[in-house]
Amino acid sequence: MKKSIVTIALLVIGLFLADISLAADLPSTRKSRRVLAKVRPILAKDLLSQGLSLSSPIFIRIFKKSGELEVWVENSQKFELFKTYKLCRFSGSLGPKMRTDDRQSPEGFYYVTADQLNPSSQFHLSFNIGYPNSYDRAHGRTGSALMVHGDCVSIGCYAMTDEKIEELYTIADAAFRGGQSFFRVHIFPFRMTKKNMEQHKESKWHGFCKNLKQGYDIFENEKKPPNVIVRGKRYIFEKT
Repeated sequence: MKKSIVTIALLVIGLFLADISLAADLPSTRKSRRVLAKVRPILAKDLLSQGLSLSSPIFIRIFKKSGELEVWVENSQKFELFKTYKLCRFSGSLGPKMRTDDRQSPEGFYYVTADQLNPSSQFHLSFNIGYPNSYDRAHGRTGSALMVHGDCVSIGCYAMTDEKIEELYTIADAAFRGGQSFFRVHIFPFRMTKKNMEQHKESKWHGFCKNLKQGYDIFENEKKPPNVIVRGKRYIFEKT
């Protein structure tokens, strides 16, 4: 009985933190407020069942080949896997986005701030991943408005079903309301295992993949996403 009361109290606290006033200056529409009100209680309960909080910082990884999007949630200064979502659709093939209108979904290390949430998206709800980043610009790559969004269609973005983007949007909104200033989105062509790297060693993007793997390995070992900077047209990683 006592444990049940504590569990309910924690759930209520999590919902309260996730429902901080819209004065938190996050993008908002009538539709997004309706979605948040519907999805927050469900997510809070699911997270609590894993010992996690809806208002905690998050981290996202995307893998093209397997069509997966992972949501990780911080717990005791490390991140735990909350849920793996199936991508509904992405564009192009393995490898980075190079230019506007190449219909290629990006790969690399990105981050999302609160103003990159888009509750007015024509694809239900979305958030901008931040392409091109400083690495992309250093390589002369072009494009804009690359999103994770709903509606299950893609001409360069990562598309989810409307149900899944509602969950992703809600957990991102809650993380910002809980105090996270930005969350990282790391996008890989495949899981950067030794076996997969060997299978793709003849790819023209093998050097790029080796650079991506450095950041991938840090998270795999530390369960904390590294700080990423660009120097000499390469990603450089600093443990956080």
